[in-house]
Amino acid sequence: MFKKFIWLEWKSFLRSASFGKSLGLKILMAFLALYFSAMFLFLGIALFPMLKEIYPQQDPLKVVNAFALTYLSFELLFRFMLQSLPVIDIKPLLILPFKKNKVVNFVLIKSLFSFYNLLPLLLIIPFGLYCILKEGYPVANMLGWMIAMYLITLCVNYFNFIIKKRFTENLKALIPVLVAGVVLALLDYLEIFELGGYFGEILNFVYLNPFLAIVPFVLLIVLYIWNYKNLLGKFYLDSGLKGKNKTADTKEFGWTKRFGSIAPFLQQDLKLIWRNKRPKTTIYMSLILLSYGLIFYPNDTYQDMPSFFVFVGIFMTGIFMINFGQFVPSWDSSYYPMIMAQNIPMKQYLASKMGLITFSVAVLAILTTPYVYFGWNILLLNIACAIYNMGVNVPLLIYAGSYNKKAIDLDKSPFMNYQGTGATQWLVSLPLLLVPILFFWLINKFVNYEVAMGVLAGLGVIGLLLRPAILNFLAQRYRQRKYVMIQGFKQKGD
Repeated sequence: MFKKFIWLEWKSFLRSASFGKSLGLKILMAFLALYFSAMFLFLGIALFPMLKEIYPQQDPLKVVNAFALTYLSFELLFRFMLQSLPVIDIKPLLILPFKKNKVVNFVLIKSLFSFYNLLPLLLIIPFGLYCILKEGYPVANMLGWMIAMYLITLCVNYFNFIIKKRFTENLKALIPVLVAGVVLALLDYLEIFELGGYFGEILNFVYLNPFLAIVPFVLLIVLYIWNYKNLLGKFYLDSGLKGKNKTADTKEFGWTKRFGSIAPFLQQDLKLIWRNKRPKTTIYMSLILLSYGLIFYPNDTYQDMPSFFVFVGIFMTGIFMINFGQFVPSWDSSYYPMIMAQNIPMKQYLASKMGLITFSVAVLAILTTPYVYFGWNILLLNIACAIYNMGVNVPLLIYAGSYNKKAIDLDKSPFMNYQGTGATQWLVSLPLLLVPILFFWLINKFVNYEVAMGVLAGLGVIGLLLRPAILNFLAQRYRQRKYVMIQGFKQKGD
C-alpha cells in the first residue's frame, strides 16, 4: 500500500501545475541542501578534535552532551520556522477503498525521510565513529548513545508537528512559550538553574547504560500516536469544507482620510496587513529583527569593519521595506485586475505604497535609537541608512515590483512559503544591500567616516526631492507592464 502511495505522490509531483516553474528557486534550494549537508558532515568529522583543543581538560563526549539541549532547542526553532507539516491530498482517496489508518501512517512515516532528519545523521554518525575508531570508546556504549541521540531528534520532528499545528494559526499564543524558553535559557546562562547541564547528565547516564536508548524510543512512539490521532481525527471531507466561524474584523482606519488622494489605497494596504497572516507576519519579524544589531555592535571583530555596519543599518531600518516592498503589487494579486479596470490614477496607487513603506522606515529608525549606547557614530549611521532607504531603496523596490507577476495567497502560512517569490526578489537584493555598502566602503577608505555617512544620507535626500519625477516614471512603467502582470496573477500553482 505504501508503494502505491509513493507512486501517487510521484505522479502528483510530475503533473503539478508548478512543476518546471520557479526553476531558479529549485536550483538554489538544492545548492543550499548540499551546502548544509557538507557543513554538517564536516562538523561531525571535526567535532571531537575541535572540542579536544577547546576543552583539553574535559571529555569531548560530555561537552557534546552538555550542549545537546541547546542544539535541540535551535533545531526545534528552525524546524518550526522552515519545516512544512506532512500532507497528502485525501479528497481523491476518500471515495476509494483505502483504509484511513494506512494513509495516516504513510504521511507520518514519510516525514521520517525528510531532509531535516538526514542532517542530524551527518553529525551523529561521523562523531560516533570517530569516538569508536580513533579514541577507542566502547562500541556498545557509543552505539547506544548514537541511537538515543537520533531518536531524540526524531522526537523533535514529531513534537514540531504538534506545536506547529497548535501555534501556526495563532502566533500570539506562542508568545508565553517563547517567554518561558527565554527565561529558562537566561537561568541556564546565569547558572541559576542549569537545565542544559541536567540534560547532559541524563545523556551521560544513557552512554553508561546503552539499553536506556529504549526511553527515547518509547517517547517517539508516544509522539507518533499523538500525531496519528490528530491526523485521523481530521480525515474527513467535512473538515476541509467546513468554514471557520470567526468575528469579522471591521477596523476601518478612518484616520487615513487626512492623507488626501492616496487615503483609499493606504487604507486598503493597512487592512490587508491587519487581516491577513503573511503580511501581518512582516510586522512581527520587523520588530524581532530590530535586535539584529546586538549581534554585531558589541562584537570586537566588527569594530574595524564600519562598512559592515551599513549592512546592519540598512537591514534593521528597512526590514519591513524588504519583506513587504519586494512583493508589491503581488499582495493585491487577487483583486489587481479589478483595480486596473477602474479609473484609478496609477501614480496615486504607487504613492500610497511608497508612503507606507517610507513611514515604516522612519518608525524603525526611531526604534533603533537605543543603539546610541554603542556610540553616536552608530546612531548617525543608522539614520543615514534610513534616509538612504527612503530616497533610494524604496523607489528601487517599487520599480522591481513592476516585474512581479506571481500571485500570493494571503491566508497561507508565512513559514517556508515561497509563493510569489521569483528571480526578481533574488536579484533586487543585490543593489538593495551591496550598493550602499560599496559607496560607504570606497568613501570611508579614501576620505573618512563622516563624509561616507554624509554621502549615503545625501543620496537619500536627493531621492526624496526627486520623488515626484520618480513617481511619474514608475507610473508609466506600471502602465506598460499592466497586462503582463494581470495575466501572470491569473496563473495558479506558482
